[in-house]
Amino acid sequence: MFRWLVMLFLNGAALFYISSWFDSITIANLSVAVWAALVLGIVNTLVRPVLMLLTFPLHILTLGLFWFVINAATFALTAFFIDGFELGPWPGNLGTVIVAAALMSFFGWLIDLILGKKKRS
Repeated sequence: MFRWLVMLFLNGAALFYISSWFDSITIANLSVAVWAALVLGIVNTLVRPVLMLLTFPLHILTLGLFWFVINAATFALTAFFIDGFELGPWPGNLGTVIVAAALMSFFGWLIDLILGKKKRS
């Protein structure tokens, strides 16, 4: 449980840090970022597999590059649910959201790599 809370906090901090790189992405404070990280995890667990299945032909046609659009959509869906997490004008801001979502995926992967999986004895 403690490891999960640390990962949630670190993902929230990564999201807060990423928002400082882009003018159009705003997060009110760190607690909003942690809530957004929680909701992003839920959206990625429940909605993303359905989107990946429905857009499978587009993944094939684009050689997997449509993955970035799916990440941006889940990122935008998270911002829709969380007050204090704004992405700016949508879809005019799509390029920024794609880059931010890709960075969030990278940081999430890095956090998971550093903390490692729980070892079973």
